[in-house]
Amino acid sequence: MAVKRTVAHLDMDAFYASVELRRRPELKGKPVVVCGSGPRAVVTTASYEARKLAGIHSAMPAAVARRRLPDAVYLQPDFTAYREASGEVMAILRRNAEIVEVVGLDEAYVDLTALFSPKATMRRIATEIREETGLTCSIGISESRMLAKITSELGKPAGLVVLTRDEALVRFAESSPGLIPGIGPKSVAKLEAMGVRTLADLRAQDPTGLEQSFGPRQGRWLQRRAQLEDDTPVTVVRETKSQSAETTFDIDVADRGEMESHIRQLSEELCRRLRKRQLEGRTIGIKVRLDDWTNVTRSHTVEAPTSDPAVVAPIALDLLRAYDPPRPVRLLGVRVAGFETGTESEEEPDAPQGQLQLEQAA
Repeated sequence: MAVKRTVAHLDMDAFYASVELRRRPELKGKPVVVCGSGPRAVVTTASYEARKLAGIHSAMPAAVARRRLPDAVYLQPDFTAYREASGEVMAILRRNAEIVEVVGLDEAYVDLTALFSPKATMRRIATEIREETGLTCSIGISESRMLAKITSELGKPAGLVVLTRDEALVRFAESSPGLIPGIGPKSVAKLEAMGVRTLADLRAQDPTGLEQSFGPRQGRWLQRRAQLEDDTPVTVVRETKSQSAETTFDIDVADRGEMESHIRQLSEELCRRLRKRQLEGRTIGIKVRLDDWTNVTRSHTVEAPTSDPAVVAPIALDLLRAYDPPRPVRLLGVRVAGFETGTESEEEPDAPQGQLQLEQAA
């Protein structure tokens, strides 16, 4: 008989805004929004006051947030400070639990299966985080990563909720399939067109129909998610498959010389990051997003793994020139993949629009 797993998802509450409030206590109780200032800037996070007053949320265009709540306090993101605060939090988590998977600056999964008292352990961790950093977190405990993540949302802010799969099947029966991580708006719309509006509806669907509509693999995946089944393990180390640096422009770029200048800068920054992590890859690629949102990627494989900008930049430039963007460019990126060895991978935050963004796939 398989051992029932116990997994916790820890999610810091309004993390970036909370870090700002920690060093600016005079702003406590006020609506605070962390976002860039460019015309394409998006909200990185907002305090709960800003969320309640005007429905401001992450990824909302900053211009919309300013229109909704012009009197809020708007702060530029400081990712150095957020990384430092994240390091404090994750150090507390790791000293209290053995199997911890960090999946962002502000969230992590913990495998609690072998612990005698999982709930008490997570309460202690939340207390230590609050006392040592002044920050709060929300925690969900369930039988899988997926359910733990969904459950952590139920206690926000600063709550701890425990939910079994059987309880979740009842509690979320009338929820939209979009509740499940990985079921995006397009899939939700497609399911609604089939008459599937709730998770209960999805569970009642004929498996053959789902596989015909979504394909065999996705259809089977939807069937399992409808049953709230997920056996994804919590892993301490995740293999890094690729890393990239990209930038989104406030104003679309049409000048080829300016595009090439950005490619050189991105190559330098990406290679600096690769060297820091002792990574070398054989596949060098570019990403181009045109002003009409067309996305194009091109890549080239070299004989020897590299993290040398003197190798990466010329190849990226050749790829850009060969593609010859037919329209102004909204975004440019450089990517290196095909690493010979993996490394511990902690995801970087999304950077504000118009600033350099470092990404990695794992």
